Amino acid sequence: MCKLDLPKNGSPVSLAARLGIGLIWIYQHTLSLFLGRACRYQPSCSHYTADAIGKYGLWRGGWIGLSRIIRCNPYGASGFDPVPVVLPTDAKWYLPWRYGHWTGDHIDPNTRFDLKD
Repeated sequence: MCKLDLPKNGSPVSLAARLGIGLIWIYQHTLSLFLGRACRYQPSCSHYTADAIGKYGLWRGGWIGLSRIIRCNPYGASGFDPVPVVLPTDAKWYLPWRYGHWTGDHIDPNTRFDLKD
């Protein structure tokens, strides 16, 4: 999971972000066991969301994670999809949907599972 002490931007993780990551941890160790551990992406959606929250905080990281969870469906993309290194320049706190990638177009075609023959 993500490191809770110091994210890559150097600031400590907020209490809200810790609570969000804690809820993801509870999901991973309870409900996820019953739903199965198969994911279309690498890293899994829960690890991705926890890493995004740890790196960007609960608000921005939560929107990044939500976009990943929404595109994790039978008609979505798949493959290696790490948390973005930098946020989109047009994303603002009052336009939170711009933080996430809502389609799989940004994923390298060589790492996608759904495009393999």
